[in-house]
Amino acid sequence: MVEDRTWLSRSASTAIYVILITLSLLCILPLIHIWAISFSSNQAASSGFVTLWPVDFTMDAYRFVLDKPDFIRSLGVTVQRVLLGVPINLLLTILMAYPLSKDPRVFPWRTAYVWFVVFTMLFHGGLIPLYMTVRETGIMNTIWALILPGAVPVFNVVLLLNFFRQLPKELEEAAFMDGAGHWTMLIRIMIPLSFPALATITLFSTVGHWNAWFDGMIFMKSPEHYPLQTFLRTIIIKLDFTALGNEDALREAETISERTTRAAQIFLGSLPILLVYPFLQKYFMKGIVLGSVKE
Repeated sequence: MVEDRTWLSRSASTAIYVILITLSLLCILPLIHIWAISFSSNQAASSGFVTLWPVDFTMDAYRFVLDKPDFIRSLGVTVQRVLLGVPINLLLTILMAYPLSKDPRVFPWRTAYVWFVVFTMLFHGGLIPLYMTVRETGIMNTIWALILPGAVPVFNVVLLLNFFRQLPKELEEAAFMDGAGHWTMLIRIMIPLSFPALATITLFSTVGHWNAWFDGMIFMKSPEHYPLQTFLRTIIIKLDFTALGNEDALREAETISERTTRAAQIFLGSLPILLVYPFLQKYFMKGIVLGSVKE
């Protein structure tokens, strides 16, 4: 009987590992394929010879992309968005999650406020009211139109308030007995103990700002203010060499193609997140588990 259970347990573990490895490959292999295309020649990419390794290695596509001022400008817009948006997200999330994590005896109507916040995750006014609000506030075609409408990510608030509620109540009671106020409690005790959750919501906010493209299309009136992902979307839909002279266009057409250029821009757009994620991944699992306990 024990041997049967051991065999079933090993079989289940093996099946789980096979499923996880398969899912991992399904996520990783397309990115490797794009990377290989971006470093391949025009002929190899157009002929479909490229799989998971570059054929006729060349960096012409990256030279072409990085020489385009539009790409560098849109990259700067996205970097500015991340540097401004992520700290604002963190600040407002912490200030909202802390009071909502309190017991109803300390914060009356706390449950009503929580449900009001959760309601906004399920229902919203729609695109037209959002557009009208941004337009009437006078922030159209500015960096703030990409930051302020999503300044309070509700999912992050729910995650962090549940993490706060996991912390021992004795710490809070001891701090109040020593004369600490709510600001001291938040800054000197709650925030340092919540580093895994804060790292998790930092990752969420960074990825969200970096990958966002739709708000750039509706809130930016000119392509000069497009963030990177919005710019890449316009490039992926239609790649145009007409801005180059005849000789330059002929030379570029011989060395690069739409496929290699698109692959290079997609890979460059994904690279920063790929570099940041490994440093936050260990906190991501802990933060998402401890902060996901239901009310």
